[in-house]
Amino acid sequence: MGTEGTPSEATPSDFTVPGGAEVITLELPTVTLRAFAWGPVDGPLALCLHGFPDTAHSWRHLGPRLATEGYRVVAPFTRGYAPSTVASDGDYHVGALMSDAVDIHRVLEADNRAVVIGHDWGALTSNGLAAYGDSPFAAVVSMAVPPVGAFTSVSDNTLQLMKLLGRQLFMSWYMVFVQLPRVSERSLDRLIPLLWRRWSPGYDARHDLRQIFGALPIGRHRSAVLGYYRATLRPARGSARNHRMRAAAFGAPLTPLLYLHGVNDGCMQSGFAERAAQVLPPGSESHVVADAGHFLHLERPEVVGELIVGYLRRNS
Repeated sequence: MGTEGTPSEATPSDFTVPGGAEVITLELPTVTLRAFAWGPVDGPLALCLHGFPDTAHSWRHLGPRLATEGYRVVAPFTRGYAPSTVASDGDYHVGALMSDAVDIHRVLEADNRAVVIGHDWGALTSNGLAAYGDSPFAAVVSMAVPPVGAFTSVSDNTLQLMKLLGRQLFMSWYMVFVQLPRVSERSLDRLIPLLWRRWSPGYDARHDLRQIFGALPIGRHRSAVLGYYRATLRPARGSARNHRMRAAAFGAPLTPLLYLHGVNDGCMQSGFAERAAQVLPPGSESHVVADAGHFLHLERPEVVGELIVGYLRRNS
């Protein structure tokens, strides 16, 4: 069961708890996760998964909103982000992130009403779960990173796809930079603020940056979170179960999915949202959010909250 307590690694000294949230600990097979929780303990699970460079604080607006709908909202610091621990199996591929999500569902004894909501790397995870035939989640919401079909499907407008992919390669330079061992760990103090400025222009990220650097003390936590990117180019470690989920992670979604993308996203072009709508299964929806960048759930929390709540009401 999920319990309250202290994980095996120290809590950062500047660790703060969003208004109305509880702090719980989730003991999983290869990692101990600290998480924020809102809402009734007997409500259906709404698992919220953050991305890079971010923390569970990213859900401080959506968590209370979903709690008013009766959900038990759980937002973990994903593996490697303090105060959660680094993973004992050293696996940071998306398959391991999917395994953690399924294990959280099991540990919390969630039922078949559970939903998973992901942003950035959390969206890679939720997209993977939508494509995983044995996923326990009845509904999926993904933000800022579309399912892989948005990048690979050939439509009538091939020229548009080529232009999008060409520009995206330029925008994704940081994914190459973080492959450099030790150099990129030491550069995070400059890299992370730069990414937030470029990805969500005009957004005041000072609060978020304080929480992020609290979750990335110098040392193995930094290597762990950069391991998410490094694992994409290297053979995955971990269990056979992780490998099975990894194989499913880049398949076509099976579960209906709500996809949201900020029109001014400086990390991933919003043009991919239009393509995502073409590859989603029946019952899915796709929306581009005006006046928002990559961190759309922080920039336009009311709009994003209403889109998510409306979708879940229609699909519960």
